[in-house]
Amino acid sequence: MRIRSHWSAIVGYSLVGAATQLVWLNFAGVTTVAADRYGVSESAIGWLAQVFPLLYVVLAIPCGIALDRWFRPGLIAGAVLTAVGAVVRLIGDDFGWLLAGQILASIAQPLVLNAVTGITGRYLAEKDRPTGIAVGTASIFAGMVIAFLLSAIFTTASSLPTMLMLTAVFCVLATLVLAAALRHPGTFDPADAHAAPTAATAPPATTSHADAATAPASSASPAAHLDGVPGHAAGAPPQRPGLRALAAVWGDPLIRRLCVLAVFPFGVFVAMSTFAQALLEPAGVSGGTASTILLVNVVAGVLGSATIPIFVARHRAESALLVTSLTATAAACVLLAVVPGVFTGFVAITLIGLLLLPALPIVLELVERRTGEAEGTAAGLIWMAGNLGGLVVAVIVGLLVGHPTAAFLVMAAIALIAVPGARALRRPIAELRSQSQP
Repeated sequence: MRIRSHWSAIVGYSLVGAATQLVWLNFAGVTTVAADRYGVSESAIGWLAQVFPLLYVVLAIPCGIALDRWFRPGLIAGAVLTAVGAVVRLIGDDFGWLLAGQILASIAQPLVLNAVTGITGRYLAEKDRPTGIAVGTASIFAGMVIAFLLSAIFTTASSLPTMLMLTAVFCVLATLVLAAALRHPGTFDPADAHAAPTAATAPPATTSHADAATAPASSASPAAHLDGVPGHAAGAPPQRPGLRALAAVWGDPLIRRLCVLAVFPFGVFVAMSTFAQALLEPAGVSGGTASTILLVNVVAGVLGSATIPIFVARHRAESALLVTSLTATAAACVLLAVVPGVFTGFVAITLIGLLLLPALPIVLELVERRTGEAEGTAAGLIWMAGNLGGLVVAVIVGLLVGHPTAAFLVMAAIALIAVPGARALRRPIAELRSQSQP
């Protein structure tokens, strides 16, 4: 009997994933307005967003290990912390309370985002997992869309508290939906993956990647290396991944390459999302227009993420997409440096969203395919590297916020630096795809 996928868990996760991004980017489109209201600099408002990648770098691995050990409690804790952070921002109308709420929500973010591969592996049949990862990833971008939409509507200093109130309501409701959806463990929990198979409990269609990793054809994957962990003997209940699993995952050359590569596109996107409004303002782009530009940017990314990864997987063109997206991003940043304005802002930043954001579901699908029980740890490494890049690039761009031309040229250079690394991924990705063929 075929075991059905539980899509309600994906719906709950998608809402919470969107909530994390909504809290993160609430002020991205109204940086100048928020600075005036709370009596701080634009760079200080930028730190309300930058605290997220800063803490992600610190917490990504511990949260990934926690999810591998206690998946449901860890994910629900992330949802609750996100909601609490959003509510804390309503306590007082000053920068201190805003920062306190952002810190709480930023602690929660790695618990939520690291779970995107784990929740699909536990609640969806194997055939549905690529779709689940795409949906979960698209929800992250949808949260960005909501953030930019709200900042495009609430553009005055007096309307900011209303924006924060709506955000808090959304976060609380999302947490309740997820808690209800995760009342029971997932049918495909990796903890049960090595139990003795039977015709009723282990149909081939739902075999996990952790099981597949024991086959000789995929012995090079980190999941296979977990068999070397003490207590992980074949046929016995597996030991929950920990630091040894982290070492095994990091020991995989493909995972390491993806981590290094993630620094550059993530960095450019985070910096652009955080400071686009301030960088375009000297060219006559208003806060409301900048918010609309960022909104269109992420909508294009959502559409691209829903279509481009399918084409890429069909033609095995992951490396080619990464090279194309990085090169186009560099060209778009140069255009903004040379001819900043409303029209070029729409064209360049929309192009960045369309081509750069689809790289995330592609990378996460490769990670899910590559790893088994340690998918939370592996996803944490990717997110940690990306957020490290976001933190570093955003700090550099923040220092150059008064010099838009230099800031855009720096982002262009960072995107170009990653092109050789993206091109070099062609062979290891091809080997991974060939290993996973039946």
